[in-house]
Amino acid sequence: MSAVHPTRGDEPMLDPLQPRLYNVVYCSRSAPGVDAADVERIIASSRRRNPAVGITGLLVFGSGVFFQWLEGPRDSVTALMATLKSDPRHDTVVELSANEEVRERLFPEWDMEFVESTDIREVLLDALEDADDPKNIEALGILLEHIDAGELDAQ
Repeated sequence: MSAVHPTRGDEPMLDPLQPRLYNVVYCSRSAPGVDAADVERIIASSRRRNPAVGITGLLVFGSGVFFQWLEGPRDSVTALMATLKSDPRHDTVVELSANEEVRERLFPEWDMEFVESTDIREVLLDALEDADDPKNIEALGILLEHIDAGELDAQ
């Protein structure tokens, strides 16, 4: 289903039936002592809770850095971000971007997919290859820019 319907002029009209998606991209350093078992618990918890509140996304962890894309209803995503900012497993949560728009989900089937930091570029390139929605293409390009800027490199 397209989010845009043609109008009489050149300006598109938003489809009132397609919901607005709020998305946040953030990164944070893991707190001292966070290990693979902690990350597995985060993923398990996300997979239990996120579907009920309409959140999908992607979590990357490597070199002591969390990098995450969250998308869903604004209230759900902002509540989750508040929880993440107070989570002792995260140190210095930095929001890289936040946006709300009518578009299809980037990760519709991923309640919270975990991707190794060494594989994230390939995952994003695959998603870009399959993307049809111009807004998704733009969003994936922005994520790739963050990756290419070295935001997952060890410091």
